[in-house]
Amino acid sequence: MDPIHSLANLLASPGLPPEARLQRTLEAVGHHLDVDRCFLYVRNPARGRGRIALVWRRDDAVPDPRHPWQDDTGTLPHQDPLFRAALAARPSVYVEDVETAGPEILNREFEHQTFGHRALVHAHIVADQTLWGILQPCVFGRPRPWTAAERAYLGALLPPLQPVVEAYMAGQSVD
Repeated sequence: MDPIHSLANLLASPGLPPEARLQRTLEAVGHHLDVDRCFLYVRNPARGRGRIALVWRRDDAVPDPRHPWQDDTGTLPHQDPLFRAALAARPSVYVEDVETAGPEILNREFEHQTFGHRALVHAHIVADQTLWGILQPCVFGRPRPWTAAERAYLGALLPPLQPVVEAYMAGQSVD
């Protein structure tokens, strides 16, 4: 079975709670893309609050960026062009090198201070032009091109991921 069908089956699995399905998906994506870290930012669109809730890391030396719930419609969109693009339900952004990406793409200093990665995908999980989450595979210490096949893989994953993120959020208190 191809990787995207395996993930779609995992995401649709009624026998696992949403958190377990999401965590297993992060691990599968991390291994498939051969990245250092893959995390999931989840949000409550009605409240404008979100957090990095789930993380897969290749090893413990890779920083864990999880944080408590935060308001994400105030200053964050002004600091972070990637997040601004996500809120606007724009297409996912593939950054091959944080060091050479222009300011219209990202805020280099914000990326350095907040995440420390060198290359990333900012994959927007949306439904009806509403942001529910961001899937972010990334690598540290070196640039990384993202192939057409990897882009297709992530693009195919986002639609079946959205209802699982929504189900996960239904069980979360965002205060």
